[in-house]
Amino acid sequence: MKQTSFITLLIITLLLSCKGKNENNMNHKYTNDLINETSPYLLQHAHNPVDWKAWNDNTLAEAKAEKKLMLISVGYSACHWCHVMEHESFEDSLVAQVMNKNFINIKVDREERPDVDQAYMNAVYLLNNGNGGWPLNVIALPDGRPIWGGTYFPKKQWISILEQITKLYTESPDKLYQQADNVEKGLKAIDMVELNTDEPIFESEFIESAVKTWSAQFDNNLGGLNRAPKFMMPNNYHFLLRYAYQNNDQELLNYVNLTLTKMAYGGIFDQIGGGFSRYSVDTKWHVPHFEKMLYDNGQLVSLYADAYLVTKNELYKNIVEETLEYVKRDMTTKEGAFYSSLDADSINSEGKLEEGAFYVWNKEELQALIGDDFDLFSDYYNINNFGLWEHGNYVLIRKDNDETILEKHKITQSELENKKTTWKNTLLEVRNKRPEPRLDDKTLTSWNGLMLKGYIDAYRVFQNSEYLETALKNAQFISNNMIQEDGALFHTFKEGESKFNGYLEDYVTVIDAYIALYENTLDTKWLSTARDLANYTFDKFYDENSSMFYFTSNDDASLVSRSIEYRDNVIPGSNSIMAKNLFKLAHYYDNTHFSKTAMTMLNNVKPEMQEYASGYSNWLDLMLNYTSPFYEVAIVGKDAQEKITELNQNYLPNKLIAGSTGESNMPLLLNRFNPEATLIYVCVNKACKLPVSEIDKAIEFLKE
Repeated sequence: MKQTSFITLLIITLLLSCKGKNENNMNHKYTNDLINETSPYLLQHAHNPVDWKAWNDNTLAEAKAEKKLMLISVGYSACHWCHVMEHESFEDSLVAQVMNKNFINIKVDREERPDVDQAYMNAVYLLNNGNGGWPLNVIALPDGRPIWGGTYFPKKQWISILEQITKLYTESPDKLYQQADNVEKGLKAIDMVELNTDEPIFESEFIESAVKTWSAQFDNNLGGLNRAPKFMMPNNYHFLLRYAYQNNDQELLNYVNLTLTKMAYGGIFDQIGGGFSRYSVDTKWHVPHFEKMLYDNGQLVSLYADAYLVTKNELYKNIVEETLEYVKRDMTTKEGAFYSSLDADSINSEGKLEEGAFYVWNKEELQALIGDDFDLFSDYYNINNFGLWEHGNYVLIRKDNDETILEKHKITQSELENKKTTWKNTLLEVRNKRPEPRLDDKTLTSWNGLMLKGYIDAYRVFQNSEYLETALKNAQFISNNMIQEDGALFHTFKEGESKFNGYLEDYVTVIDAYIALYENTLDTKWLSTARDLANYTFDKFYDENSSMFYFTSNDDASLVSRSIEYRDNVIPGSNSIMAKNLFKLAHYYDNTHFSKTAMTMLNNVKPEMQEYASGYSNWLDLMLNYTSPFYEVAIVGKDAQEKITELNQNYLPNKLIAGSTGESNMPLLLNRFNPEATLIYVCVNKACKLPVSEIDKAIEFLKE
């Protein structure tokens, strides 16, 4: 009896023990540290059952101390497939159990830490034959060296991968260390540039050949490149616009205008609220990947503004105005800074996150809202098979120009404009009552630089004083909040706090924008700040061996690789922007070091440029400065500002402007002030024409 009681008690004790362990496993007290972060993307993951940690010294030290593999997952707040993987895997307790047991799990906002993203994206390119994307998922040894990587994975496949790598790390760690060695060697060869010791020779035939090779990929029916998805790549078309104009290449100019028109007509442009999405999933620019990024819109404003100068096409002016209205309405803080992005996903009528839910319409809804004008509206925005997307939803897209619509419907341009205004106001009011896409409300210095430049270019072309006021407010915000006492830049700003040491992209975009702001205001503080920032990059980012600039500062903690970003993508490579900045600053300050560095940088990249011109369009734009005359326009006198305004009504991409309303010590302006007259000096390589007072005469010199 006593024995039976003992055995029974033992069984009960064991059962209770097991029950307790199961409950502990089911109710794992995860320690998700992301709740302490400010990044909207990291905060999106702050309540996952995964033991997420942010990328910082403490996290890296913990991985080394515990000798655990690191699982590094990189994304951004507007990323649709990041949300999908979060829902399928990172919110799942079984997946979290596998991740928490075997890995130090690190979430990274690629926009906040582009250095980390760049290092591990390069590893994924190596491991996957040049393929990559977001979400970016990498497994690394405790020392940070990557051993495996990929992008989105469904739940079942994700668990299988994690379990296989865990088993290999336990049973055959030597294989993984060998893999890490191989990847490390590959990373050291990526994005590193050797000094080109050949004499710099830049010829127009070189550019002509590059463009000819590139043109084989042009879609001459729908614009852009002959493939899907289609990215807008504003720097590509900015270069091609300039090249076509300077070489009187009407066929190429037609292609650029076709592309800009199709993008403006497409669903990739928000026909109701303004602003562009990131890319189109199809060939006709119809269905976007609905997230809106600040960097696209900043560059596209600059592009369409210059295209307007060439063509005087009112469509381009409308695109600039509507895009800047969107930025003002949805992307601007009260301090004058710009937010980063709007999400692709929003809550649909069924209460679920759905890509594009905020932007699309069904036919019945539109008929009720538009009323008697529906036939005209549906013809204009293609509420038909051409504009149909999926599930009965339409993405508004134009196919015909206004003249075609006017003739078909027997109405005037003013009548059509009034109707369009009414339609847009009606639909925007209804749309604004829908659940809005999530806003990434952090401020990035680099993207603010691009948007600042967009506002300056819009002011230069259209002389809207509101654009200049916005530009000045943003430029002052950067100066007050993002420039540190020692001259360094911060990378991010949110909720009153500036964070993260700036990257090369931050410096080059701000320098570019500040130079443009000087050219339009003649306030030398912007130009001198641009020069100071350039000098700082030489101190902290410059590679003496190659005459290029690292992406990260000497003061930053080392990563698995330290890269030199020089290829142009949706944003031009930071080195190509830097080379163009140095080219201009060399002229302003008669700085031989700046001049030689810009030329050497271009020469370094030259061997790669012809084969894949679209990846070097900003470098090709710089090369145009050497293959044809580049003009220094000095305007001095009490009416200098008015003369500059008049000059800017012309498309003159191969010039810089220096000016003053009084005496100046700047090399281009020294001893040129005449209190009796406002004079214009047109110079090439310090050799100047006789000064003139009429803009028309100066333009003749600029077009010789």
